[in-house]
Amino acid sequence: MVVLATKLYVEGDARERALDSLRSLVDNEVGDLAVEFDLGVRHDEFPSVTIEGEDATVARNVLREEFGEIVPDLEAGETYVGTLESWDESGFVLDAGQGDGVRIPTDELGLGPGSAEQIRDRYGLVQHVPLQFVYGGADGSADDDAVPSRLADAERDRLYDWSRGNGRLNVNCATRAEVRATLNRAGHAQDYVTVERLGLLEQSVVCTESTDPPGLLASVGEYLPAELRCVVP
Repeated sequence: MVVLATKLYVEGDARERALDSLRSLVDNEVGDLAVEFDLGVRHDEFPSVTIEGEDATVARNVLREEFGEIVPDLEAGETYVGTLESWDESGFVLDAGQGDGVRIPTDELGLGPGSAEQIRDRYGLVQHVPLQFVYGGADGSADDDAVPSRLADAERDRLYDWSRGNGRLNVNCATRAEVRATLNRAGHAQDYVTVERLGLLEQSVVCTESTDPPGLLASVGEYLPAELRCVVP
């Protein structure tokens, strides 16, 4: 079984649509392999994929590479994926399936000056977006001498690249297909290059050079019952 590092936190019809979308995504990745799979959702909203068949090991590795994996235990110095659950003056808290979460102190974000809230605004980070981190082993208490966790270098590079591009509109609580359909229906088919999937329900609209991300947000915000955040180059 592989527990995917993305969350399914919507309810009702939206949950069923998200599950259908995830089933299609998994099938796209492993459908050509000699396997059968079954989807489930854990109590903490992380989806699990049970895989059986001749190519099961290969299929699990493919899903780990594509989505990241939630594992039962974290080892200091290793890189994992967690979802952005909360933030405060001390930093970010990522949910990596470890109960209280993994705290990334503001100084260990490595994304320039400012508070954790300012950094979140600067890079358009919506809640639940998956982020890579290096686990340090510290629990965040004042008497903990362990090394603090930090954002992974690859994650920092990715976010810096966002700030150097044409601009983005990041969205949560919607599948990639739903975001694309909304943009097109609102008359913005020519205003974006693509919609990148960050997680199952977290997407990043890559704007064209002539598109103003805040203007795009104002135009489509009423159609998307979601958190929307801009990355302005």
